[in-house]
Amino acid sequence: MSNLAAVVAKPDVEVAIASLQEEGIHDESRRLVEQDEETVAIPVTEPPAATRVRDVIEQVDPEPRASDLPTLLEARGFSPAEIEAAPSSWAVIGDVILVQFGECGRREAVAEALLELHRGADTVLHRAGIAGEKREPTVEVVAGSGDTETVHTEHGTKYALDLARVMFAPGNKTERARMGEVVEAGERVLDMFAGIGYFSLPMARAGAQVTAVEKNPTAFQYLSENARLNDVTDRLELMLGDCRDVVSVRAEAGEQYDRIVMGYYDAFEYLDPAMAVLAPGGTLHMHEATPDALLWDRPVERLETAAEAANRTVLEIDRRRVKTHSEGVTHIVLDATIE
Repeated sequence: MSNLAAVVAKPDVEVAIASLQEEGIHDESRRLVEQDEETVAIPVTEPPAATRVRDVIEQVDPEPRASDLPTLLEARGFSPAEIEAAPSSWAVIGDVILVQFGECGRREAVAEALLELHRGADTVLHRAGIAGEKREPTVEVVAGSGDTETVHTEHGTKYALDLARVMFAPGNKTERARMGEVVEAGERVLDMFAGIGYFSLPMARAGAQVTAVEKNPTAFQYLSENARLNDVTDRLELMLGDCRDVVSVRAEAGEQYDRIVMGYYDAFEYLDPAMAVLAPGGTLHMHEATPDALLWDRPVERLETAAEAANRTVLEIDRRRVKTHSEGVTHIVLDATIE
């Protein structure tokens, strides 16, 4: 069996692993090993042909990788009841592990086990929730270095962010990637709730001309940084402020957009200004957190009512479930063509 490992810089670990997996040479039976303060050794079955690495080394006495968290916890003396109370899911965002501990009584010990399981990460955060119109997170450092600022790479898009200051929804990964696939090069797109560029960045990378509006100054700071990080400053117009004010000015100037993204649970409250700048035959993506008992009647009724008030017609609606928002509530998105 090969004991080869590819040495990469710590900030590049996530991208490198994805590339090595595409090459089919990532050895998941062995653990990532920290080489020094700047680099990590990723186990591989053969030298990489397409992945950029600093070096390829032969490991001596390589460490086997624990298969899962329960196995690690059992080895650390956790009782079956304690293992049952431990988190069953979490997200690795850049080099930060984001997790909700719930009723787990040994948070620090579980967090240390998570760091062992994900050797490329260096901080574990407990996610308490997202609150307010500016969607600001409440988090707690449980283990590791405590550095909450990171760069997360997803389907080739890089997101710089501070998880203690701005929100990031791991469950929206598929939707973020989809927006980069449905848009066409040259389309004029308005992202009314841009955040750090969740949807704006994939669309701009796909060639769309995107106007991204964000009212949270901290999120806007990272949105600006991410435009440069992804080399899309020529296709991404950044606007700091309330989207209603921006849309009002654009509507008076007669500007229109081929596609409008409304990635906010209360997006229905902003449908009137959106209708004012959506081009005939344009597409509107309206997000909502909908009680399951009201699927799909409530969001569709809200959309059709707003269209009627604007003397417009909904030609077609595509309904999509994004993820579970909470018990009995689903995060959905309507893709609507409006004449």
